[in-house]
Amino acid sequence: MLSYHLKGALSDLRDLISMTKQDIEDIKEANHDQQFERLSLKEEKLKSFENKKAMIDHEISSLMSTQADKDLPELLDEEQHNALDELKTELSNLRDINKKYARFVLSVSNIYNKFLDKLVPTEMQGYQKVASKNPSILEVRV
Repeated sequence: MLSYHLKGALSDLRDLISMTKQDIEDIKEANHDQQFERLSLKEEKLKSFENKKAMIDHEISSLMSTQADKDLPELLDEEQHNALDELKTELSNLRDINKKYARFVLSVSNIYNKFLDKLVPTEMQGYQKVASKNPSILEVRV
């Protein structure tokens, strides 16, 4: 059962990495609609991974409690050890690709915010942002 959950968790991680790489390519091309369409899929994959990880934790706890006299490395076979190593590697890959994606998102967000501020200038009044003057680009003349 542990091997089954490990394989499923690896599959979910690899799918998340692939979708995030596609998000990076789409943000470079300004294909934001496709990113938003993938968002629900990514959320489902993340939930699936979290469930599988919980099952992995449960299976390992069960193994350790039933055979308390053995250490964890003795309880797992070679395939399970390899799968845990791959899981660690893929988690590191996901972290790295998410960092790269976050940089793109922050850059794009900053550009949009600056553009919006030029269109509709605002200033802080206490804790609230309010339009500081009439934005000239949005002015309507009759």
